[in-house]
Amino acid sequence: MRMPGWMRSVAGRRRAVQAVMAGCVLALLPSAWTHAVAADRLRSTADAPAAGVAVVFGAGLWNGKPTPYLANRLDAAAELYRTGKVKVVLVTGDNSRTEYDEPDAMRTYLTGHGVPGERIVSDFAGFDTWDSCVRAREIFGVKRAVLVSQGFHIHRAVALCEAAGVESYGVGVDDEHDETWYYGGAREVFAAGKAALDAAFKPEPRFLGPKEPGVSQALGALPH
Repeated sequence: MRMPGWMRSVAGRRRAVQAVMAGCVLALLPSAWTHAVAADRLRSTADAPAAGVAVVFGAGLWNGKPTPYLANRLDAAAELYRTGKVKVVLVTGDNSRTEYDEPDAMRTYLTGHGVPGERIVSDFAGFDTWDSCVRAREIFGVKRAVLVSQGFHIHRAVALCEAAGVESYGVGVDDEHDETWYYGGAREVFAAGKAALDAAFKPEPRFLGPKEPGVSQALGALPH
């Protein structure tokens, strides 16, 4: 007996809805993974553990200076330094072209807010979060760190740095919930998919290069 057309139509719509729901669940799985990994590793600047090194991820420049979002990250890192939670700040960002230098702009901001230049180490090839995490471990020898970023990004940062071999704690700074904040939150759903692939397959960064002793030298130069 052949199914009436209206029943076939209802069954087709049901299958379409089920397919969409399954797609949504699959799309959200990577984001759920990043939140699960970072769940017990998020802190404020006040209760962050002593970790030696803070890693601050780049977040764009305006006219050569940190964007408000990046400035908030740097303010949190400066606070971690002032309170003795960290001794060295590793700034990691994009310097893929001469006219755009995130790490130097971050260094200038930090020195202007009380962090001595000799306690700041620059990673000029932190082109994305995975690259920054891998280079922190492989190039700069960071084994334990407090990561500083916005709340919508910090889960992914912690998950990726953990996958890269860095024992990580995350400080997610607060920001006004403006268009940029909502865009960043929506973007994280898609970025989490790439993060899951990076953690699974562990690709080499865009640029790896030789090991750099900046972090160990800065830590070694501290008075005992």
